[in-house]
Amino acid sequence: MKPYWLGLVAAVAAAQTPYDLLLKGGHVIDAKNDRDGIMDVAITGNKIAQVAPNIPASQARKVVPVDGLYVVPGLVDIHVHVYAGTGMRGAYSGDNSVYPDGFTFRAGVTTVVDAGSSGYRNFPDFKDRVIDRSKTRVLSMLNIVGRGMGGDPIEQDTNDMDPRATAEVAKEFPVVIVGVKSAHFRGPSWTSVERAVEAGKLANIPVMVDFGTFRPERPFQQLVLEKLRPGDMYTHMYLGVVPMLDDNGKVLPYLFEARKRGVKFDVGHGGGSFFWRQAAPAMRQGWRPDSISTDLHITSMNAGMKDMTTTMSKILILGMPLAEVIRRSTLEPALQIKRPDLGHLTAGAGADVAVLRLMTGQFGYLDVRNARHTGNQKIICELTIRDGKVVWDLNGRAGEDWQKLGPKY
Repeated sequence: MKPYWLGLVAAVAAAQTPYDLLLKGGHVIDAKNDRDGIMDVAITGNKIAQVAPNIPASQARKVVPVDGLYVVPGLVDIHVHVYAGTGMRGAYSGDNSVYPDGFTFRAGVTTVVDAGSSGYRNFPDFKDRVIDRSKTRVLSMLNIVGRGMGGDPIEQDTNDMDPRATAEVAKEFPVVIVGVKSAHFRGPSWTSVERAVEAGKLANIPVMVDFGTFRPERPFQQLVLEKLRPGDMYTHMYLGVVPMLDDNGKVLPYLFEARKRGVKFDVGHGGGSFFWRQAAPAMRQGWRPDSISTDLHITSMNAGMKDMTTTMSKILILGMPLAEVIRRSTLEPALQIKRPDLGHLTAGAGADVAVLRLMTGQFGYLDVRNARHTGNQKIICELTIRDGKVVWDLNGRAGEDWQKLGPKY
């Protein structure tokens, strides 16, 4: 039996070291709390405990030096496809989706939103097989099509676009389902968009639209000026066929009008939706994204998009300041999906953190047509913490020197 005083010693030691993990000396960027400077971030359990300058190293059980790096909230990617393993070929579920954990943490992403891979009919399967088994926080936008992104003819079936059934499932899982998605519809009517908006109203959640085929019967201008509500999102904002520039290369005024209405514009890079010829002149004229997202799937990850930090780097080299790039990859997307608990480093918030390096040099970036744009900055992820635990460590910063651990470590 151990002497009673050993327990007292242990209690005193724990009181003197209240933090489990201390990220020391990094440059914190935290939009919600107006932080943009050198600070330490302390974590206890799965919560942010304190963010402040010069927290004593003696108060933490483990100290990770991150000087020269940027410490930011875990990145929030609101357009991905992670309903993997369904066997549905040619769709964004099944063969074209990816399991999230292999692609998120290495890019600093701790939260993803699957953008419509499942609908109300197959969402329970998605939740059981992917959402509930992932270390990444996986949220979902329900496709207005009940069977989700199953390719044609599934996605063109207006008889399976049921606003009430979609809203009922969304209300059944309010923590996980954060929106409704309309995508890939090629018909001449507004059916897909209108029913998605109806479902969004019934469930009090936003709508994200991938406009699909552009047709004169339903012009894009009408989508963003009339059909979408304030807070709804258009993704693929730099898609080649979006009417964005006039004959003189000027951004068309209706886009700024749509933003004043409260419509949000998301990057949604993907495998076919980001063109330098759209993005570069638009960014120069102030037409910038409200949120930065990848549209992660098998095709996009192996092409120009690659990952979240590469997508962020593209927006950075087009002229958006780093602090704004971080805001639009953390706090802003969290607010768009009505999850104010995410995207910040407030004391008491969940301990999701990304530690980023901003590299300088000569880097090349591809758009979806393999057109190259060079830049002198690149963001990479050094360390990712999810729920208080290190889940990605590029250079072993949180590890111990093996030579100091003894022969039987």
